[in-house]
Amino acid sequence: MSKFKLIIVFILGAAGISNAQVASKNYLWKEATSAGYTYKYVSNDPTNSRFYTLKNGLTVILSPTNKQPRIQTYIAVKAGSKTDPADHTGLAHYLEHMMFKGTDKYGSLDWNKEKPLLDKIDSLYEQYNSTKDETRRKDIYKEIDKVSGDAAKFAIANEYDKMLSSMGAQGTNAFTSFEQTVYTEDIPTSAIDKFLTVQAERFRYPAFRIFHTELEAVYEEKNRGLDNDSRKVFEAMFAALFPNNNYGKQTTIGTIEHLKNPSLKAIRDYYNTYYVPNNMGVIMSGDFNPDEMVKKIDQSFAYMQSKTVPPYTFGPEKPITTPIAKEVFGPTPESIMIGYRFPGASTEDAQLLNLVGEILTNGKAGLFDLNLTKKQKMLSAGAFSYVLKDYSTLILQGNPIKGQSLDQVKMLMLAEIEKLKKGEFDSDLIISIVNNLKKNVLEENQNYSSRAGNLMDAFTTGIDWSTRVATADKLSKITKKQIVDFANKYLAENYVIVYKRQGEDKNILKVEKPPITAVEVNRESQSPFLQTVAAIPSNAIVPVWTDFSKDIERSKSGAFDVLSVQNKENSIFKLYYRYDMGSWNNKLLPIAAEYLQYLGTDKQSSEDISKEFYKLAASFRINTSNDQTTVSITGLQENFDKTVSLYENLIANCKPDTAALNGLKQRLKKSRENAKLNKAAIMQGLVNYAQYGANNPFNNVLSDAELDALTADQLIAVLRNIGKYEHTILYYGPKTGQQIASTLKPLHKSPATFMEIPAQQSFKKVDQDKNQVLFADYDMVQAEIQWVRNATTYNASVTPTIELFNNYFGGGMSTIVFQTIRESKALAYSTYAFYNTPQKKDDRYTMIAYVGTQADKLNEAIGGMNELLTSMPESEKVFTVAKDNIRKSLETERITDDAILFSYLNAQRKGLDYDIRKNVYESANTLGFGDIRSFFDAELKNKPYTYCIVASEKRVKEDDLKKYGELTKLNLQQIFGY
Repeated sequence: MSKFKLIIVFILGAAGISNAQVASKNYLWKEATSAGYTYKYVSNDPTNSRFYTLKNGLTVILSPTNKQPRIQTYIAVKAGSKTDPADHTGLAHYLEHMMFKGTDKYGSLDWNKEKPLLDKIDSLYEQYNSTKDETRRKDIYKEIDKVSGDAAKFAIANEYDKMLSSMGAQGTNAFTSFEQTVYTEDIPTSAIDKFLTVQAERFRYPAFRIFHTELEAVYEEKNRGLDNDSRKVFEAMFAALFPNNNYGKQTTIGTIEHLKNPSLKAIRDYYNTYYVPNNMGVIMSGDFNPDEMVKKIDQSFAYMQSKTVPPYTFGPEKPITTPIAKEVFGPTPESIMIGYRFPGASTEDAQLLNLVGEILTNGKAGLFDLNLTKKQKMLSAGAFSYVLKDYSTLILQGNPIKGQSLDQVKMLMLAEIEKLKKGEFDSDLIISIVNNLKKNVLEENQNYSSRAGNLMDAFTTGIDWSTRVATADKLSKITKKQIVDFANKYLAENYVIVYKRQGEDKNILKVEKPPITAVEVNRESQSPFLQTVAAIPSNAIVPVWTDFSKDIERSKSGAFDVLSVQNKENSIFKLYYRYDMGSWNNKLLPIAAEYLQYLGTDKQSSEDISKEFYKLAASFRINTSNDQTTVSITGLQENFDKTVSLYENLIANCKPDTAALNGLKQRLKKSRENAKLNKAAIMQGLVNYAQYGANNPFNNVLSDAELDALTADQLIAVLRNIGKYEHTILYYGPKTGQQIASTLKPLHKSPATFMEIPAQQSFKKVDQDKNQVLFADYDMVQAEIQWVRNATTYNASVTPTIELFNNYFGGGMSTIVFQTIRESKALAYSTYAFYNTPQKKDDRYTMIAYVGTQADKLNEAIGGMNELLTSMPESEKVFTVAKDNIRKSLETERITDDAILFSYLNAQRKGLDYDIRKNVYESANTLGFGDIRSFFDAELKNKPYTYCIVASEKRVKEDDLKKYGELTKLNLQQIFGY
């Protein structure tokens, strides 16, 4: 549950269109009093956020919006890995995990009996930590395992998750970073009293129960990090940039040595030091009255007492005078990262740094975008700012094309830095950046979750909110000279460079598996506290279903059907052309779509077109799936005609560019090579092989010979003809359907007759008539296993049963799979199982289960999941939680905006003309456990599966793999098709 925040988003205060409007606004802190509470706010803040400081120092930030009857909540602590003790790194992250285990009031069957055992476990861990003799340590751990098992008999696992799920909560989670630990929930508005009751108790006196199995989950998370080359590069970068600050001196997960020697006493000390109200914030955005909400929060957390929080102190970093080079090795493709050090978040320089990052990379018209990516000089290139409290960084990332060295990549990126320092960029780029950021804030403020996340980030990093909302105003006044001066001040030979090289990491050490006896989870037990929370009254919320006949306006633009939903909130439009054809109809479609981004017309170069889109605060994209293609065009309604015309002119008049095609071929070949080094891509290939056989959608690609033979004229023909196939127009924006149909008619002209869509290649899911094992070798610490079984054809009538089964069995933290595999047996950090619904009515369901585990726990992990797939445990309490979660989630779920259009199209593909959620909701009360038991017995029990396993041949035994079915070792050619 650790978090790496790699992209910092601007939070802009101005939603107006012109720079004059932006500049005329003031963003000043003001004070007001309402309902007995004084709060601060920023004038002209579009989020209407209120900032309270309660008597005990607790910060409360509230941003009301009533678009959906839900609330995004964050309880944030201004403490993370940066404040971990030097001899107990990873401690903040440990604590984050333990905050889900309950208190003396919940999570326990009998606290008086459990407490002495937990105290004994604390003491044993202290002995374990101070003992160096390995034999003695094993004896102590054996005792820890025994006492932990005894203590678990009085514990109720996942009771927190059960309470939140019963409320209809979604996204139950937490994350730890350098200077924040944040607990997150998305709850129904009606559940606020229950939610606050639970949270007030949660932070009152956390009990560190079921610790040694949770510690094993952290071990698994560490091992996942050891298999993550990107994480290793990032850690190497920060270690070199910040040798005097804990940004670089220690990592969020912690060292293996400290993971092996945890101290519950140190964790408790950390909690008592930093989890105090004057170091915490409750941040909410959603459907509520802020006067009522602040009173409820105050009443819930008034018991907390303020304490002095020790400041984090560090020695200033010495200037970097010459480049510092580091190397990281691993199995993934080679890449390079360059980092520069900058001042911290509260400084004006940090704001300028954000702008510099956008000038280098903004996805359309940045220096890297135009000069490196667009011209295909590199496989990929990017730059972004990473703003933290003490320091900030500018990070450059680059991936080489085939035959290119990492030093060549370095020189290309540094050459763009020199252009920045010389002012070799368009003067109007800053204005374009401001326009795009204004559009982004319009989109973000539509979403209550985005609002809350932005407010939370500002709180934990110490950024003044008035500064954040004034960003557009300030950026509009920045001159090119200021940018050039800033770049010359900070960007020189003062960087750290990390070479990610392909090869064996000889320094890697895994966290060894300790012997753990499965513990009780007491699924059927409930604490009196849970029953008290369940009895708290809540206001009923009436569900709202989408009525496709009323919620969608239908019109005609020439020969095209137009489906539209009006945007009554702001000036943003989203236009889509939806085609019922994809790569199964024509393998060239996805390549042509990618080729288009490098093409120009007789009158405009590719770079000119990208700049023009960016100036309009607009964008377009062509997405091609197996059987569908969607052209997406977004922007501001005032620029609608110009934006659509720009796309239509490009697609109609794009001219062949042989050099661009040769560059694209080299990029595709390099991307293919890189995919073979990506374990996630390898697993995806195995799963497709299991579902469809040797010839499957995953390897349905051009061969190397076909790619070499591809001509520019072939791809141009595909692009120019795309508009001649029948398609549906979707529109979400300020105009009515009739208005937009009339506007589009001269812009998006329909042909006299539509071309016939090419015949679709057919892929049929295969039957699993016996157990099989598909294995792919990959250099990794962990082993990843997916179970695959194709089942019956889609049947809408069983949708309610399937939804309830997934919610009960393996779709979340309160489910049977998670409780058993992770909580009881400590076999994985990540595990799930669900019955996957197909996208089309004539397709089949697929059962998918997953465990990511240490390689030396492969047999235990497979055995644990197989046991559940053979005999599903029955728990009345878990079943009730699953039903409650479905009902309360659906009561408050609102399909809005362009999601209405796609909901309709998705229903159509399944042969439906109604909102299937209504059926699920109405059936949730009537379905019993016998219904999902019958479903499980008919579809899953004692059925054969195909096991897809990605692991290192050095760490797993072939004889072990053969235990589970007929073993097939697939090579990369068989998996990828090239």
